[in-house]
This record gives sequence, structure tokens and C-alpha cells, in this order.
Amino acid sequence: MRVDRRHEDGGRIVLRPVGDLDIATAAVVQDALDAALDLPDTVELVVDLTEVPFLDSTGVAALLRGAAEAVGRGASLRVVDPQPVVARVLRITGVDSLVGLAPRHRRPSAVDPDAPAA
Repeated sequence: MRVDRRHEDGGRIVLRPVGDLDIATAAVVQDALDAALDLPDTVELVVDLTEVPFLDSTGVAALLRGAAEAVGRGASLRVVDPQPVVARVLRITGVDSLVGLAPRHRRPSAVDPDAPAA
């Protein structure tokens, strides 16, 4: 597991973990979150999950801890661009709203009674 870090204007830091975020690697991500929050100008942490193909409960806990720590320091944490399986884990666990993920949009189907008629 590697976590790339990019600094942007306005105190935003983008962290991009690469690899599975699980029991074997959650500490690496947690350390990266803590290091970013230790920087004096940090206002927002953005965790880009584009390159994370797998997320287990330990990874979820690391993200939740990071979000709580950010709030405690007057900052925020937001997760962006999770792969579908990772987004599903975040939704199932109810963490999606806590880390700023947009709600999933449903695709209308013929069997959906709320779907607009074609």
C-alpha cells in the first residue's frame, strides 16, 4: 500500500491510497491521514479511492477515525471516486454519508413503479 499526497490551494490535501485497504494496510492509510492533519494549514482532506479495489471493515474504521479526527481539528474529510465494490461497502455500512459521498442514483427500469414512462 502506498498513499500519494498532493497539496492544493485553500488548505486542501488529496490523499490517494493505491492498493487494498484492509487489515494489512489500514495503518499506512491512518498514518497518512494523521500526517496530513498534523499540517497547520489543513482545512480539508480528500481521500481519492480510485486505486483502491478492496475495502474491509478495518479500512472503513480507518476512514471513520480520520473523519472524526478531522472534525476534532476543525477540518473535514471527504471520500471521492470509489470503485463500485468499495462504494457498495461504504453504502452498506452507512459510512457513505459520513465521508461525503454523493447518494447513488438509481437507474429507472421497466419494473420500477416510480420510473418515468418512456
